Amino acid sequence: MVLSISGLSSQLALSLIDSTQDRQIESLKSEPEHARAAEQFRERIGSITSPQELVQDYEVYSFVMRAFDLEDQIFGKGMVRKVLESDPSDDSSLVNQLTDSRFGELHTGLGFTTEAGAQSPDFSDPTWQEEIVDLYFSRIYANDYAEQNETVGAVLEFREEVTEIDSWYDVLKNETLTEFFQTALSLPSEMSGLDVDKQAEIFADKFDLTKLSDPEEQERLINRYVAISEALDPQGFSASSAALSILQGSSTLSSGIIEITWDIEPVSYSTYSL
Repeated sequence: MVLSISGLSSQLALSLIDSTQDRQIESLKSEPEHARAAEQFRERIGSITSPQELVQDYEVYSFVMRAFDLEDQIFGKGMVRKVLESDPSDDSSLVNQLTDSRFGELHTGLGFTTEAGAQSPDFSDPTWQEEIVDLYFSRIYANDYAEQNETVGAVLEFREEVTEIDSWYDVLKNETLTEFFQTALSLPSEMSGLDVDKQAEIFADKFDLTKLSDPEEQERLINRYVAISEALDPQGFSASSAALSILQGSSTLSSGIIEITWDIEPVSYSTYSL
């Protein structure tokens, strides 16, 4: 069980989480439910050789699905099996047709079928097993906080995924990251209805992704996202205090201005010359 952050501002909650993260994850690992699940995974994953065998072992299958943030898809065993059996070199295969990036990450992580020349993981390798166990606990940790506070959950997701972002398409295939950048860059959520290439173009005009290699730039984005989210949707605390003070003192990004509009009229896309 993670800490309760009910009633705290997102910024204060993140400070508390950051200062206690290692202890909290260790505490999660010691909880009987999670400790038992991890032990079952370690004991049995090494004997699994096919997607069919994986989905038939419910405990191991459920553990893997949670590790890849697919708990909401656990009961779709037939589809998951087909995804894992897909040929990644075939553009028409199921794994390449699904827009949900989690399935691609699951396929790559397990490697039942791989690109020509790619090496599949050895399920009996303790190092690989511990990587999946770490994924499981990181995901349980992040999801527990996301259930308490969506803003905090989005920040934790951004921190986890930021090193894997190479293009705006990496952002757009992840709903949480898309919302994070729309908010942090003061872009309307209605742009999600546009063609994906146009969305990528709008994002690229607003922010240079190469800046994400700078930890200070990452923190500036996080501060903007938290401040704007709290100001527009306060969660049981005063948005006029912590959130707005961050807004007033926030470091600038590309535009140098944080744009917040209350009681917004229907959004027009004419600004982007569509």
